[in-house]
Amino acid sequence: IQVAEWREHSVETPHDYAGLARMIRAGGLVEVPAATESFLLYGVGALADAEPFTHFDKSAGKSVKIFDDAELASERARLEESVERMRAEIDSLKQESDALNKRERTRRASLRAEMAQREKALKAERERAELLDFFYRDDRRRGDLSAERDALNALALDFHGREYDLGDARARKEIKVRMLAHVRPEALAVMKELAGSYRERFGRPLPVTSLVRPDEYQHRLSRSNANATRIQTPPHSTGLAFDILYRHMTAEEQEHLMADIARLRDEGRVEALRENRDHFHIFVFVDGRRPGEELIAQSLGHSKEVKRVEESRRVEETAKREVKTERASAAKTRGSKKASREVAARASKPSTRKVAAKRSGGRATAR
Repeated sequence: IQVAEWREHSVETPHDYAGLARMIRAGGLVEVPAATESFLLYGVGALADAEPFTHFDKSAGKSVKIFDDAELASERARLEESVERMRAEIDSLKQESDALNKRERTRRASLRAEMAQREKALKAERERAELLDFFYRDDRRRGDLSAERDALNALALDFHGREYDLGDARARKEIKVRMLAHVRPEALAVMKELAGSYRERFGRPLPVTSLVRPDEYQHRLSRSNANATRIQTPPHSTGLAFDILYRHMTAEEQEHLMADIARLRDEGRVEALRENRDHFHIFVFVDGRRPGEELIAQSLGHSKEVKRVEESRRVEETAKREVKTERASAAKTRGSKKASREVAARASKPSTRKVAAKRSGGRATAR
């Protein structure tokens, strides 16, 4: 149903922070205050970091940092130096390992483990270099990145009257958190309606935990939150969705809130669900009415995609747990075998303790 609403109204969604910056400057989203008498934002933007802004390639599910010319040259030089240094370190470790004698098994194992770590880090640096080449050697892609940098800089120069220095890590995190505190006007109106009813009944503000999320942020969140869907157009990316935390609510408070949500749903104004992690997810329809059944039926392909992606994720997580269990079991077995071998070796050695020595016929005998 939510996908059908996105299709019906051709709702723009941001792939990354740069796309979100353009939407904010264009006026498509409105900022939500951090706290009012009727609601407060609780943990919104919790995953926002202080790292430089990135471009998100949705098809590949990868991000690349947005550089200007000087920053790009510096990053390429850093990667080149890092790759050469790691190669030299791996070669040095290998030479040291080869020079050990056969009895120095513990040291050899330690060196091999260290080499494996270096090789993993080397592979990661090479992949970063390849990613840079993919985006920055192509004129069209590089032009898109330049446009995204301009959009971010424009918002930073005047974010509703405040200026941010994107060269400062703390400022980057602050602006990211603030950007994530936006929704579409239709969603804000419903949020205020629910919050006002809750405040009037219980005398405290309604905790709201999630507003708009760029696809990149959603992709990162889905790694730790099973409720964060990985479908092509996640509801929160539309700016029409928000979540309410009910973890600390009494049964009476939850019943009151669910009754309000049910009323809005019966009126055809929202679609809602109760999530596994103590949240109500509210999705607001743009014109206050549910999309047509025909359009919903056409969007079922996206529902199948949801099931396919979620099932794939469950299989992947199960496989990871099984591999982890198998490795732990194998390590335990290896440890037991090693201990058994050591016990057997000790048992097979002749005693070195000399008991009484007796001389008989000019020869010493010992037991």
